[in-house]
Amino acid sequence: MKLSAPLFLVALLSAFVSASHAQGSAAKASAKPDLVAGEAKYAAQCAACHGADGNSGSPVNPKLAQQHPEYLVKQLREFKGGVRKNAIMQGLAAGLTDEDMRNISYWLASKKAKPGFAKEKDLVALGERIYRGGIADRQIAACAGCHTPSGAGIPAQYPRLSGQHAEYTAAQLSAYRDGVRGNSVQMSQVAAKLNDREIRALADYVAGLR
Repeated sequence: MKLSAPLFLVALLSAFVSASHAQGSAAKASAKPDLVAGEAKYAAQCAACHGADGNSGSPVNPKLAQQHPEYLVKQLREFKGGVRKNAIMQGLAAGLTDEDMRNISYWLASKKAKPGFAKEKDLVALGERIYRGGIADRQIAACAGCHTPSGAGIPAQYPRLSGQHAEYTAAQLSAYRDGVRGNSVQMSQVAAKLNDREIRALADYVAGLR
């Protein structure tokens, strides 16, 4: 069917507007994060618990420095949406825009993580066995398969674990196991098969990974 001149112009204009909108959205999505803005927002809202440079000094609050930014953005969005439960974090995330989350996350990724260390020598050998080899008779896969042997993780897929506070890691594994934290089916399935001693052993081993 042949369009009349006015209808043709309307269709052409509509197509142009749609294309411009799509290009604008793509440009916004690919825009570089503003690290200066991220640092300022982090200092104002996050540093008190997670340390000035993302290296938390409290064992109950995770180290965030050098963490994969995609993982951090995902967690912040899930706190904001109520998928991951934590009263403090849900309250803080509620006031963050997607741009804020991205800026903060990429700024944290640019900071160097301080190394940690294992504390319980009687457990670290068990933790290493599970982390590197899993537990075959319970069909528990090796943690190293997803988080890498060094605990560096895989960007956009699996978080960095090396050097993380053992207390925090143990708390998260227990939360996955007990159904308190439910934003990763894979981790819930793994943690469900671990006992308290194995969780402590893994957490202590991870703390000393380099």
